[in-house]
Amino acid sequence: MSSQQPAPAPIPPDAAPAAPAAAPAPRKSPRALAAALIVGILIGGAGVGVAWAVSGDSSANDAAGDARDACRALSGFEPSDYVTKGSKGEIAMNRFGAAITLSASAAAGDSQYKPLAKALLIAQNQHARTFDFGNSEVKKNLDKAHQICDDLD
Repeated sequence: MSSQQPAPAPIPPDAAPAAPAAAPAPRKSPRALAAALIVGILIGGAGVGVAWAVSGDSSANDAAGDARDACRALSGFEPSDYVTKGSKGEIAMNRFGAAITLSASAAAGDSQYKPLAKALLIAQNQHARTFDFGNSEVKKNLDKAHQICDDLD
């Protein structure tokens, strides 16, 4: 009776090494977060625009109706709520997105609404760069969009 234990089997040379421990997930860059935010705003705005368009209000089915609805969304938009957590922030983001989307729809239907769409698009792009509605370029274009809306009434 031998008290020796059998030798372990040799490891084949083509065997894969053990996987290293998982590294922490890389941090998202500010540009990636900004891009995700913009996409979210556009999707949210498009959803609100579609909801308004199919709500049965015939004014939402033409360029003038889209422009009026864009102005309605813009008039309810409070920039200071944009960064607020919870429903106030969601409402602000969706109204801003809806105003952008509906103004683009109005401009596609009638070129007289292109200045409104352009002002909102510039405001959105500048905000995406600065994350600040107090930025002079953002404010200037939001004020311009509000003025255009006032002139539509």
